Amino acid sequence: MAEIIGVRFNSAGKAYYFDPDGQNLSMGTMVVVETSHGVEMGKVSIPNREVSEKDLKAPLKKIIRVATDDDIKQLNENQVKEKEAFKTASELIIKHKLEMKLIDVEYTFDRSKILFYFTADGRVDFRDLVKSLASVFRTRIELRQIGVRDEARQLGSIGICGRFLCCSTFLDDFRPVSIKMAKEQGLSLNPTKISGVCGRLMCCLQYEEAAYDDALKTMPERGATVETLDGTGTVVDTATLKQQIRVKLDGTEGHKTEVYNVGEFNIVGHEPSVSLDELKSKKEQEVLEKAQRLLEDSERINSIFANEDTEFEKETERENKENQNKNKNNRRRRRPAGRKPAPKNSGNTESKNPSLKN
Repeated sequence: MAEIIGVRFNSAGKAYYFDPDGQNLSMGTMVVVETSHGVEMGKVSIPNREVSEKDLKAPLKKIIRVATDDDIKQLNENQVKEKEAFKTASELIIKHKLEMKLIDVEYTFDRSKILFYFTADGRVDFRDLVKSLASVFRTRIELRQIGVRDEARQLGSIGICGRFLCCSTFLDDFRPVSIKMAKEQGLSLNPTKISGVCGRLMCCLQYEEAAYDDALKTMPERGATVETLDGTGTVVDTATLKQQIRVKLDGTEGHKTEVYNVGEFNIVGHEPSVSLDELKSKKEQEVLEKAQRLLEDSERINSIFANEDTEFEKETERENKENQNKNKNNRRRRRPAGRKPAPKNSGNTESKNPSLKN
């Protein structure tokens, strides 16, 4: 067994193994290492662990050191120089009238070499361009032609799913993708719907294939005959991720179909995976339990409404009494002070007006 750490030099891409040289390095630690391109600085993406020596293709190189503040400062300066070199190289490409598209520029950490990444439809004779770049930067120049998938990973973008590209975030390497994967996953074969921003088949078709393979083991094919609680029928559609099938039952007129989950049917011609009698009993028991819960909920709701009606009646009666008392008090306040109530008229009462006596 050999102790290793994984170092990644970009935000996405392959992690390379190095010997930690006896140091315990946590994820995210910046380290300076020696690579085939020269001295580079990367980030630890795999902390210390032991792997079998059989899994190692070549002897491990030891890390040079953990990055210091000066190293990080030099890395930031390199990034500024890369932007300037990109602008200069773009102008020289136009000057030499070359049919190529500059994608990225990368300085090695020790500035011993500059790498220019570009795309082109075919072979490009860039010998004169290399001479011009060497005369400007006075260092080793390397031009690398990359494909459209590498271009998408280096530039980054947002896929049709609304998320950042898988290749620029977490995929460590590109793997072959075939149209067969799209068919097995039930996707439309329209190229615009199954292609990424690079114009190639989407990478997610490949790394999601294993999940579909496991799910398809329990799913019948379209056209298969299945036995359900409602009778025998033919599978007309499948939903792999939902683990559901759509069945047209024998004797059904028109296009009426029923949906069943995995575990609710048996495939004719295969060993039964479920006992339909037990499943029927279980369904009946679930229906009874659901009816009982609904009855209990109904009784509880009726009891709540009855209590609310009683409280409402008491509150209404209390408000009516308060209003009656308020009206009595208001009538007493409106009567003038010191004024006696008028006497009641009776049949033998004499008039107080002298003019009316005779």
